[in-house]
Amino acid sequence: MAGGSSPRQKMINLMYLIFIAMLALNMSKEVLSAFGLINEKLEASNKKITEGNLAFMGSLETKASESPEKYGPLVEKARKIKTLSDEYYNYLEELKKAATAKVKDKKDYEVMDKGDFLDTKFFRGDKYTKEGKEFVNRINSYRTEVNTILGEKFGEVTEAVSVRFQTGDEKGKVKNRDGQKVAWLSYHYKGFPLVASLTKLTNMQADIKATEQEALSAMLTGQMSSDISMTNYTTLLEQEKSAFYQGEKFAGSIVLGRKDATTRPNRVELKMDGRALKEGSDFVIEDGRVKLTVGAGSPGDHKIEGNLVFAQDGEEIEVPVDATFATITKPNAAVISADKMNVVYRGVANPITVSIPGIPDNKVTASAPGLNKINGSRYVMKPRSGREVTIVANGTLPDGQKISTPAKFRIKDIPRPTGTIRGESGSIKMSKNNLGISTIGAILEDFDFDLNIQVTGFKFKVPGQPTVKVRGNRLNAQAKSALKRAKRGSTVQILDIEAKISNNRSYRLKKVAPVAIDITN
Repeated sequence: MAGGSSPRQKMINLMYLIFIAMLALNMSKEVLSAFGLINEKLEASNKKITEGNLAFMGSLETKASESPEKYGPLVEKARKIKTLSDEYYNYLEELKKAATAKVKDKKDYEVMDKGDFLDTKFFRGDKYTKEGKEFVNRINSYRTEVNTILGEKFGEVTEAVSVRFQTGDEKGKVKNRDGQKVAWLSYHYKGFPLVASLTKLTNMQADIKATEQEALSAMLTGQMSSDISMTNYTTLLEQEKSAFYQGEKFAGSIVLGRKDATTRPNRVELKMDGRALKEGSDFVIEDGRVKLTVGAGSPGDHKIEGNLVFAQDGEEIEVPVDATFATITKPNAAVISADKMNVVYRGVANPITVSIPGIPDNKVTASAPGLNKINGSRYVMKPRSGREVTIVANGTLPDGQKISTPAKFRIKDIPRPTGTIRGESGSIKMSKNNLGISTIGAILEDFDFDLNIQVTGFKFKVPGQPTVKVRGNRLNAQAKSALKRAKRGSTVQILDIEAKISNNRSYRLKKVAPVAIDITN
């Protein structure tokens, strides 16, 4: 093209060549800059996912502290995966730092057009260096160890891990655009501009964070789904009083942990002291309860055992019954029972029942710091300072004998509330429109008291946007404006939720757990 019949034509042709070369150079710089911008967005996203994973881990650890048998093994699995992930993530981070050590301006992506660093570090001719082998081995090791920890129970997650961290076929080969098999590491990293390789490494870090997130989510939601299965129910013995006199009829009910009309057993197989109980004469079934009407029997301990049989998914599920009660001839001690177990909570009115079998309520008194009588045997305890409180019950038997019985109760603070959006907690999928009109709330999961918690403010965070502080329990105009900029598939968060108990605003609740929302449109 630079040829021509005259010097002028040759000059014109040469200028054309220079102009085309400049266009190609400019386009190359634009591509490099584009890779750099993608890398920045991936790094920012990794930080946000890290925050969400910490929140997930916190929720799982809270569940484990409340139900160690159910959630304890899951927390151990999660911690192992986190350790593996952190180690592998940090290895990639150190590799990125070493690759850009000689780059003065880390934002000047247009100078990162050479691939010398990784070419020298990973390859020696057509073979891998020691570092190149380590890079591939770490990918394979992470994939294998994570899938081993998860096991078959979390099949969907292990399949995703296998796809994310695959390194070619059994020989470490992949097909190039010409259909020829080449080494996986060479195909992805040999001869590429530095900024392109950095972006790939950051994307691999994003895969690590996504693996953590999916594993934690599967563990938490999987166990919560299992909790509502009939196989996890147990039975409780409800009694009108703790002891019965000889000749009385025993009045009580065997109920499931979750008590409602939908839990009616399909078949009842019960025995009392080895004698089979019959429906109608010894018990009736009403509102999901097996209500016992059997005689209390002779003085002493009596055992009720057997099974409540439920039909579930075409199979019969047996819920074992193993309970005892005592029949006594003469009361000799007070019976003090906390309606909400042997724990009272600071910040709420705890109902307490104090009674002595055989003694009228007007002949029984009870005393303790913060204890007030309502009527009859009903009391309310509002704990003060300290970690324990002792309630002392005093009564007078018909023969004039005095009875005084102490009972200790642990004092606990109200547990940490969980933030909600539209009544849902944890990680939620929602459209922008629904999120914009939804109410932010807070609940006390698995807490025995129904408290009215009012949200007074929170912070709203959209990836790539400044955090917005909101007063009230709905998104304000500024928050909705930030929400409009959220991309589909991005995760927004409700953070630093401020909440109060409506009828006890002086009580300071623990920090409310955040809510993560995946945008669907």
